Amino acid sequence: MLCTEALARNARRSRPRPVRLLPPPCGCRLLLGEAKMAAQAAAAAAQAAAAQAAQAEAAESWYLALLGFAEHFRTSSPPKIRLCVHCLQAVFPFKPPQRIEARTHLQLGSVLYHHTKNSEQARSHLEKAWLISQQIPQFEDVKFEAASLLSELYCQENSVDAAKPLLRKAIQISQQTPYWHCRLLFQLAQLHTLEKDLVSACDLLGVGAEYARVVGSEYTRALFLLSKGMLLLMERKLQEVHPLLTLCGQIVENWQGNPIQKESLRVFFLVLQVTHYLDAGQVKSVKPCLKQLQQCIQTISTLHDDEILPSNPADLFHWLPKEHMCVLVYLVTVMHSMQAGYLEKAQKYTDKALMQLEKLKMLDCSPILSSFQVILLEHIIMCRLVTGHKATALQEISQVCQLCQQSPRLFSNHAAQLHTLLGLYCVSVNCMDNAEAQFTTALRLTNHQELWAFIVTNLASVYIREGNRHQEVLYSLLERINPDHSFPVSSHCLRAAAFYVRGLFSFFQGRYNEAKRFLRETLKMSNAEDLNRLTACSLVLLGHIFYVLGNHRESNNMVVPAMQLASKIPDMSVQLWSSALLRDLNKACGNAMDAHEAAQMHQNFSQQLLQDHIEACSLPEHNLITWTDGPPPVQFQAQNGPNTSLASLL
Repeated sequence: MLCTEALARNARRSRPRPVRLLPPPCGCRLLLGEAKMAAQAAAAAAQAAAAQAAQAEAAESWYLALLGFAEHFRTSSPPKIRLCVHCLQAVFPFKPPQRIEARTHLQLGSVLYHHTKNSEQARSHLEKAWLISQQIPQFEDVKFEAASLLSELYCQENSVDAAKPLLRKAIQISQQTPYWHCRLLFQLAQLHTLEKDLVSACDLLGVGAEYARVVGSEYTRALFLLSKGMLLLMERKLQEVHPLLTLCGQIVENWQGNPIQKESLRVFFLVLQVTHYLDAGQVKSVKPCLKQLQQCIQTISTLHDDEILPSNPADLFHWLPKEHMCVLVYLVTVMHSMQAGYLEKAQKYTDKALMQLEKLKMLDCSPILSSFQVILLEHIIMCRLVTGHKATALQEISQVCQLCQQSPRLFSNHAAQLHTLLGLYCVSVNCMDNAEAQFTTALRLTNHQELWAFIVTNLASVYIREGNRHQEVLYSLLERINPDHSFPVSSHCLRAAAFYVRGLFSFFQGRYNEAKRFLRETLKMSNAEDLNRLTACSLVLLGHIFYVLGNHRESNNMVVPAMQLASKIPDMSVQLWSSALLRDLNKACGNAMDAHEAAQMHQNFSQQLLQDHIEACSLPEHNLITWTDGPPPVQFQAQNGPNTSLASLL
C-alpha cells in the first residue's frame, strides 16, 4: 500500500506543464517542419504523462479499496476468510506493478496458511512472493517474510529438506538487514533443534551472537547466547555451559535499555540456572536462584509495555510474552516443590499455572502453551500418586494423552514420560506386570540420560518387590545404576535414589548391615539437598531394619521422624508403612495406648488408600495400563470393577 501511494505521488510530481507554440522567426522557415514535429511530440508526451498520472491515481484507488475490503473481512467477527481471499485475488487482473504483485502473493499466502487448510495454494503464493521479491531492489520486508513463512510451511508439510536451503539463502542475502538476518538465524537454529541436531543449532546461535555484537546489539547477543546455553544444557555439555552463563550474566547486568527487555533477559538467565540445578537434583542449592526468579517475574508484572521502538533494528525481539514467562516461573516452582517434597505447594502453583494457561489458550494457540500444560500435568500426576490420589492422577494421565493426540510432535517429545507415568500408576495399584511393560516401553522410547536413570531405578524396585522372578535382569540393572562408581548421570537426587534402591534390595536379601550402609548414604545425600521424600523413605526402611533386628529404641528413633516428615509432605504410602511399624513397636514395648492410636491411624490410611484404589481401577482410563505401542488410544472401555490385588496396600 505504501509503495502504491509513493508511485502515485511521484506521478503527480512529474506531471508536465502545457507547451506553448510560437510562430517561427524570419530566416528560420527551413526549421518549420522540424518545429511542427517537435511541437506534436511535446503535446503527445504531455498527454501520455497526464494519462499515466491518471492511471496511477486510479491504480492507487482500486488497490487501496481492495486491500481495505480484504482487511475488513479478515478482522470481522467471525473472520470472513473466503471474502478476504477473493478481494486479494482481484488485484491480479489489473496487472499491478511487481511490488504490489509480490506483496499480494505474500498476503494471500499468509492468510491461507494461518486461516485455512489449503496449504497447496498457500505454498504457491508464498513461492511466487519469494521469487518475485528477489528481483526487486530494496524490498527486504516482503522478501524475507515470504522466506520465513514459506520455510514454516515446508516444515509443517515435513519438507525440511526444502526449508533448510531456503533459509540459508535468505540468511546469506540478509546480512545488510540486521532484524531479518537475526530472525532467520533464530528460525534455522530452531529447525535444527526440532530435528535434534543440536550441534548445528549451537553453531548458528554462535554466528548470531557474533553478528549481533558487530552490529552493536548486546541485547540480541544475550538472546543468542542464552539460547545456545539452553541447548548446551540439553546436551549436558556442562563444561561449556558454565563460562557461557557467566558471560551472559555480565551482559545482562551491564546492558542498559528497555526495562521489560532487561528483566526478560534476567528471567531467561535465571530459568536456565534454576533448571540446571534441578536437573542436577540440587534442590537446596537452587533456592537463592529460584527466589531471584520469582522476584524478577513480580517486577516484570508491574512494568508497562513501552511502545517506543528500539533505535537498533537488531533489538526488535522478545524472548517470551510476559504472560508466558509467568506460567514458566510457576512451572519451575512446581518442579522444585515436587523434588523437595512440598507437594501441597506444588498443587497450589499447578492450579495457578493451569488457570493462567486456560485463559491464554482462549486467545493464543502457541504450541509452547501445550508443552507447558503437559509438563505441569506430568509433575502434578507424580504428586497425586504420592499423596494417595490415584484416580485423579489417572484422569490427568488421560488428559495428557488427549493433548498428545492433538500434536504428533508433542507426543514424540513426551511419549517416554507418558509411559513412565503409567508405570508409576501401575506400581501404585500393584499391577507389577503392567508396570514392567510400561517402564520397558519408556526405556525403548527415551535417549535422555536422566529420564533413563529414573526409569531404571523404578523398574529395579519393581523387580525387587517381585522376588526371584527376574534375578539376572535385576542384577544387570543394579550394576548399570551403581551409585558407588560409574553412575551414568550427574544428578544428586537420582544418585541418592540409587543408593536407596540398593538398600531396599539388600533389605529383601536379608543383608541388613549392607542395607544400613546404603540407606545412611541416601540420608546423607538427601539431607544435604532437602530431598524430603527420600529422607522419609530411608528413615522408615532403616526403622524397619532395626525392628527386625530387635533394636526397638533405634527403630523408634527412625520411624517417628519418618512419620512426621511423611505427614508434612504428605506421603500416604510412607504414612501407612510408618503407622504399621509404630503399632508393632508400641505393642512389643507394652505401650498399649500408643499401639492402639497407631493401629487406628493405620486403619484410616488403609481405608483411604483402599477406597482410592477401587475408584481408580473402576475408571475406564484404567485400561491405559495395557497400552504399550503406537499413539495413545482414543477411547477407553469401562471396567466392571478392580482386577488387582490389594494385599500390598493392607
